[in-house]
Amino acid sequence: MKSTTAHHRIQQVFLYLGVIFLAANLRAPLTSVGPVIAEISADLSLSNTAAGFITTIPLMAFAFLSGIMPRISRKFGMEIVLFSSLILLGLGLGIRSTGNVFTLFTGAALVGIAITVGNVLMPPYIKKYFPKKVGSVMGIYSVAMNLTAALAAGFSINLGKISALGWKSSIGIWVLLTVFTVLIWVPQIKKKSSSNTLLQKEENEAPKINLYKSKLAWAVTIFMGLQSLLYYCLTAWLPKVMQTWGMDVEASGWALSYVQFAQLPTTFLGAIIATKMKDQRFLAASVGILCSVGIIGLLIFKTQFVLLWCVLIGIGSGLAFSLSMLFFVLRTQHTAHATKLSGMAQSFGYLIAACGPPIFGGIYDLTLSWNWSFIFLLILTSVLFIAGIFAGRNTYVAAS
Repeated sequence: MKSTTAHHRIQQVFLYLGVIFLAANLRAPLTSVGPVIAEISADLSLSNTAAGFITTIPLMAFAFLSGIMPRISRKFGMEIVLFSSLILLGLGLGIRSTGNVFTLFTGAALVGIAITVGNVLMPPYIKKYFPKKVGSVMGIYSVAMNLTAALAAGFSINLGKISALGWKSSIGIWVLLTVFTVLIWVPQIKKKSSSNTLLQKEENEAPKINLYKSKLAWAVTIFMGLQSLLYYCLTAWLPKVMQTWGMDVEASGWALSYVQFAQLPTTFLGAIIATKMKDQRFLAASVGILCSVGIIGLLIFKTQFVLLWCVLIGIGSGLAFSLSMLFFVLRTQHTAHATKLSGMAQSFGYLIAACGPPIFGGIYDLTLSWNWSFIFLLILTSVLFIAGIFAGRNTYVAAS
């Protein structure tokens, strides 16, 4: 009996570690790019629009592949697909940092494909293995993701200097984290057979549903897409904007980290609070207000009070991300429906988000002013506000 209990506890520990470390791999490969994007552009002779595609290519992978991930998960098993994505991520990170335009964009595509798997499958994975602790485990998942994202943004430039390899080391060193995570996930492979059978049984028992006819599903999708667009525009361009406005290069990387660190409390507490509320409309409205105030502050004051504006945006975007992930679970009644909603929302949502970084950079190329780029974000934040209130209602996507 004691050995059975001990074995169960060890399994639980690996489940939690699996969530934490896989989450840690889902944003650092992207946020490490922003602080060194000017260095990459100069080294490889890229325009601002072209440089934006370093971030946009992974987002395009999110957009075009998210919809098929539920089908792949059903065929091969959620755990083994997640494990395979880690191996692909390590390969992509290695290729991306080799130092020429072709490998830069090829590696970015592989990184995007790998991260797509985690983006889509982790929320239903958590719903499946932690059905009574969805809020707290989603909070842990979000914190792990955003903490490593913040560290990647803050230390990106210094890591390049320490290694003397410049941007190649800044964006390539995260392969070490991926290798360690692969080792953590090895025990998960053994669960493939039984878990896949259970998932298929649950899906067969779940009512049939057509998400594309659901206004609620589209509201969740738009909310997901616009909060991602805001996040990835800032991830790709905020350090360079700060540099253009006169901020020191290293300090500009930490400006992005302020956003990331400010996300931590809201990604954790927001998930817990949201699951205890009757509906999430107040939280969704708060997202729009916080992000709008932060963007207006940057527009008016530039680098003055930058910590305040970044913190406001960080709190808002952290809460937005937490709500996006939770909506997949809270707006559905079955794991199979959560997987489908996650796939739909992330597929179309990231298609929206993928347009952000090149448009943000392209607006600057056309106007030679970052002000119009931030006005572009401000307009979309108002749409985010409306979509969030609709998605925050206490209801479920309806069965067809």
